[in-house]
Parts: sequence; structure tokens; C-alpha cells
Amino acid sequence: MAGLPDKMGTLSRARRRLCAALSIAAAAAALTACVNNNSEMFSNTPPAQGGEQQPGANIGEGQVRVGLILPLSAQGNAGVAAQSMKNAAEMALAEFKNPNIQLLLKDDAGTPQGAQQGAQQAIAEGAEIIIGPLFAEAVRAVGATARSRGIPVIAFSTDASVAARGVYLLSFLPETDVRRIVDFAISRGKRSFAALLPDSAYGAVVEAAFQQEVARRGGRVVVLEKYPLDPGKIAEPARRVAQAASRADSIFLPDGPDALPQVVAALTSAGVNLKRVQLLGTGLWEDTRTASAAALDGGWYAAPEASGFRNFSSRYRARYGQDPVRTATLAYDAVALVAALVKTQGAQRFSEQVLTNASGFAGIDGVFRFRPEGPNDRGLAVLRVTPQGGQPVGPAPRSFAPGT
Repeated sequence: MAGLPDKMGTLSRARRRLCAALSIAAAAAALTACVNNNSEMFSNTPPAQGGEQQPGANIGEGQVRVGLILPLSAQGNAGVAAQSMKNAAEMALAEFKNPNIQLLLKDDAGTPQGAQQGAQQAIAEGAEIIIGPLFAEAVRAVGATARSRGIPVIAFSTDASVAARGVYLLSFLPETDVRRIVDFAISRGKRSFAALLPDSAYGAVVEAAFQQEVARRGGRVVVLEKYPLDPGKIAEPARRVAQAASRADSIFLPDGPDALPQVVAALTSAGVNLKRVQLLGTGLWEDTRTASAAALDGGWYAAPEASGFRNFSSRYRARYGQDPVRTATLAYDAVALVAALVKTQGAQRFSEQVLTNASGFAGIDGVFRFRPEGPNDRGLAVLRVTPQGGQPVGPAPRSFAPGT
């Protein structure tokens, strides 16, 4: 991944507690416009405990073959995440009623070469669609291989630049957070924005999305500054923001809890009255350390609601005896979506028209849809920072508005 926190780093840690609002009866990706009886697709009987699958082993016995590419043998957090996502994929099959799919599990070892080889093997074994891989360069390699054969891909990278027609990202994209929080702030009467951003790949992505969304909604950015990763060098950009802050009614601070205390302290030292302006953040704020930061109390940020992930985590712990990684829900939703489409959509199940239906799908992490060019939209809630954790300012959308 080209610098973004795609390798289970800052973004994934801050996302661990991000969650969604749909129960299992509505979860796991029912196509809103086409699936009419979603509640009949999931078993009410707890799934039997399954034995450990070996990398390269198939999961399920259905007729429709689906590639599943994950970095199972990669070192560190990548391998841990891959195992948890593999477990979640297995759990999705166990909880779906009579799934007619078989997952062809391929280990890419965290490399583009391994991912390309896994895609080639899966396609040779009859895969009609590929789920995964996790990292940006691996997605790029798989996409090139799969598109040449007309095979769609549902991947998990947070780097929107690897999305393309036929390569869809089912991940938590920073751009989606930014769109949601800016739209909400403007809907609540905020019109002038200051921003203090990390000088990083993540900061560059959110800066572009922020500038675009504020302009699209008729708002105004009165000042935008970046600070280096060295926390000792935040004072000067904070001072420049403070000089213009009197002309702003909101300050956008898209960073995680490792840096936020220094950022707000620098703004306060520079003379900004943080109680006069509305603080805005992204899903990186969803962390217990954010809740304990008094200066952020009352700030707004975009994230899925909590009940879906709590429900999923409880079932996962009962089955595997440990907590899932936050990205495990992505694998669950991808597998359940594919199973639902196989059950309801016939020969056109993986066509672009079906996969990019504007009404979208419902999953563990709320409603989502794939855009034709590959990224996704998500129905995120807006949460308010309180000492007890993020509290919804308003409910997350349960569907996408027509024409959006």
C-alpha cells in the first residue's frame, strides 16, 4: 500500500471499535432491490464448531466456486488479521442457510506475486468471483489478472486508487468518513471550516476529500494547515490555524488518539477556544482514549454504529474463543453477499449491474454499495464524543436515498 495505513497500522487500530447497526437477520449483505426474503437466508441454529482449515484448503461444499485470497502466512499483524478474516468467512457460510458456494482459500503471503498466483490458481479451479486480497499492491495484481478473464473482485484495501471497474473495495475508506462528517456539519448549519491535518499519506487523502466535499456543499475552508509526524513540531501550524480560527465555526482534526492530545493542546496553547467551535473528526476517533480526552468532548465524527459489531463479536467469540480483528466483518459481509447473490440472482449474480445496484446491500457494518468505478459508499452514523464513548447524534442511514 502506497503509504496509507493499509497494513493493519494506525487506521486499523483506531477502527477496532467501529461498528454497525444491523442485526443478523438483516445482516450479511442482502441486495435491497433484489433480495426479498433476507430473514430466511440465515440459520437460527448456532453453527457447529469447525476445525482449523489449512491454507489452500477449500471451505464449503457448494457448486459455485469463489476465490478467497488472504495473507495467511504473512508475519505480524497481517497474518493475525488474515486468520481472523478467514474465520469470519467460514462463519458466514456456517450461518447462511444452505449456501451454494465453495471458498477456494489461497494464501498470498502478503505479496503481490503471491496474490497474483492465488488468483490464477482460483480462476483455473473455476472461481466465478474473487474475495480479497487485503493490501493495495496485492489488489492491483489480482485485479489485473481477474479483469483479463472477466472475473470480478471484492477486495479489502483502504487505498481507493486500486479500485476499478470490476475491482470493488469493501473496506473502511477515509473518503467516506470525510463526506459523511462534512455533509452532517453543513446540515447542522456549519459553513466555515478550519483544518489541521497530519502530513502523511492518510492526511493527503482526507485533505483532497475534505476540500472537495466542502466546496460541493457550498461551504468555505478558511484555513488548512498540516503538521509533521514529529509531535514536537505541531506548534507552528497550530498557531497559523489559530490566527484564522475566529472566522471558522468548525475545526476538522482527522487523526487518531496517538496524536490528537498533542494537536488539541497545541491549538489551545495558540489561543483557540475549542468550546466556541465544533470539532470534527473521522473514524480514527473511535477509541477509548478519545472518549477520555476532555478537550474533545462534544466533538462529532463519522463511524458505523455499535450494535452490529458487538453482535458479530459475541458470535465469533463463542465459535473461536477469541475476539475478531475489526476487519473480520468485511470478510463476513463479502462471503454472505456472494452467498445471497448466488441464491437470488441466477446467472447474472456477479454482473456489474447486480454488484453496483444503487440501492446497495445490508451488512454487519451497515448499508453499503459499490460504485461502478470500484470504491464504496457506506451509511455511517455521526457520533458525539462523551466520557462514556461515542454517542449517536443521529441514526445511521438504513438505505441510500434515490439518485444519490
